[in-house]
Amino acid sequence: MPLTHFNEQGRARMVDISDKQETSRTAVAQSTVTMQPSTLELIKQGRIGKGDVLAVSQIAAIMAAKKTSDWIPMCHPLSLTGVDVHFTDNGLNELYIEVSVRTKGLTGVEMEALTAVSAAALTVYDMCKAAEKGMIIGPTLLVSKTGGKSGDFHRNDTDS
Repeated sequence: MPLTHFNEQGRARMVDISDKQETSRTAVAQSTVTMQPSTLELIKQGRIGKGDVLAVSQIAAIMAAKKTSDWIPMCHPLSLTGVDVHFTDNGLNELYIEVSVRTKGLTGVEMEALTAVSAAALTVYDMCKAAEKGMIIGPTLLVSKTGGKSGDFHRNDTDS
């Protein structure tokens, strides 16, 4: 079976998806930003000088999901039907970000979810770097995806 991401000259190409089945598709990705407890407390109290960190990060995630094909060369532009962003923390030093993306289309939204959660994490860093430059972003990972020919994927603790 030939590799679909390469043309007959062995060069990368955008895959032709015109013969694929249109289905409902979802993807969920998550990332973690590890920081000092005092930085997390500033975020929760809304005391970061640049503004509401979580609100701005939420908007960054949505914008990034919508523009993924502008950033990732082989991604198809997609008409997204929904993007949802959730933040939780462990009460100590980790902020968890989860993004779910939905569409009804010919190809999946995994890259949109991963791009969105990455943009949210980078925005947290950008907005908080005056308080702390040593924050750590990651891991960033795909949690699940549904729809399409390859079927569903749900990460479990043994996936790497």
